[in-house]
Amino acid sequence: MTSDIHAYLNTHRRDLVDELVGWVRIRSVAGLDERQVEVLRSANWLAGTLRDLGFPVVQVWDHEGAPAVYAEWCAAPDAPTVLVYSHHDVRAAKDEQWEETPPFEPAERGGRVYGRGTSDAKGQILAHLWGLRAHLAVTGRAAPAVNIKLLIEGEEETGSAALSDLLDEHQPSADLVLFSDTLLWHREHPAVCMGLRGMISAEIEVYGPLRDVHSGAVSGPAPNPVIELSKLLAALHDDKGRITLPGFYDDVVEPPQRFRDELAALPYRDEDWLARSETRSIGGEDGYSVLERLWTRPAAEVLTVAAGDVTGVSRAAVPAVATASLSIRTVPDQRIADVADQLRRWVADTISDRVEYRLTVSEETAQEPYRTPPDHPAVAVLAEAMRDGFGRPVGQMANAGGGPAELLARKLDAPVLFFGTGLPEDRWHDSDESVAVDVLLAGAATLAQFWSRLAGTDPTASPDLGAGPAEPPPAQSERPSHPYQANQSGRWD
Repeated sequence: MTSDIHAYLNTHRRDLVDELVGWVRIRSVAGLDERQVEVLRSANWLAGTLRDLGFPVVQVWDHEGAPAVYAEWCAAPDAPTVLVYSHHDVRAAKDEQWEETPPFEPAERGGRVYGRGTSDAKGQILAHLWGLRAHLAVTGRAAPAVNIKLLIEGEEETGSAALSDLLDEHQPSADLVLFSDTLLWHREHPAVCMGLRGMISAEIEVYGPLRDVHSGAVSGPAPNPVIELSKLLAALHDDKGRITLPGFYDDVVEPPQRFRDELAALPYRDEDWLARSETRSIGGEDGYSVLERLWTRPAAEVLTVAAGDVTGVSRAAVPAVATASLSIRTVPDQRIADVADQLRRWVADTISDRVEYRLTVSEETAQEPYRTPPDHPAVAVLAEAMRDGFGRPVGQMANAGGGPAELLARKLDAPVLFFGTGLPEDRWHDSDESVAVDVLLAGAATLAQFWSRLAGTDPTASPDLGAGPAEPPPAQSERPSHPYQANQSGRWD
């Protein structure tokens, strides 16, 4: 089966690339009024493609200009039902910053397809479509071996504000969620992603003079909001790289040693990481490896700072306002509401009394952290499928970004499993985003194997994954009554 799947996908490599190029040409940019119609076009493109593939139920759930695509193919009453989640909206792009190709004029070069959304996340969705095509072609089945539902939303890049309402309104059900908006560690070293950090955003505006004032007239005694904002941001971390919000680490739980061992088993070199991530140097919290800092520890970043005459000729004035946007990544067992309160108290206690300020914390679009139950049987099934899809031993990892995994787990009362085909070097949200075609093909091969294995139709499954230290199975009394009913808490066990 494995060789037949790879042969099928290699035969259709050009078809996959052509589909991706055609879809990326649609400028489905989230959050821009002038692009709303193109987000709808993107949803309709996907809906039509799913109908052509064979899905008997395909719907576009249009909610306030953020259309989601829902589809289901449920013809296996004795098999589990899996809901695949991803998104078809993309980040804005500035043409003048792209050197390989304009962002919505995709091009293939050197085994990579360049364009906005090629990796995040239209490429990941097409890996699912081609994995399903391969599964049907190689097995000869008229319908998938498991019941498959797809929910591909249209506003993930702006925080999935309508997703909760969509889930409440339509109430899809599933035994398992397969979340496909994640990164792989390395194309040569595949690893099962075991979770996401949470995320909360905030913006602070600091007010100094009542208006922009000529610096020659007031320089010295006048309050400078840029300086006071800089002092505040500098105080966000201590000299050990720890976040200084009081009580911030009270609920941070250390991951199990078995997971730290899995991370330590992944091939890692500073030089490789710096080259692929283009981050120049390594920092962060003392006492933890780079992969532990990325995937198991919280982080706080300053994403934007603006004040004064940021464009054009300077007026040599002390600015009246300075602003900064913050992103805080959380981990089990932190909760967004607690972190929001900690941030508010810290700003109030830390900022200078010479200025006034306004802090806006975006709790409505915040996302809680989530971890896949480590002993869920689907984890081993996915690892086996990845081993055959990528042709290499499989480890474990997590993802540094956020996403609505915890929301999906809570609303559907189902565990979340992660599988994505992105790589750190794919430049998500940046100029010259691209995706490696061979990684998409390996991802599609993985998914073709996964559906068969999950349904118990592949007798060639082997437990020898080469994935690091094995864990003993849970005691019989701890096993879930149904293999797809497991702990949904998303916390470290």
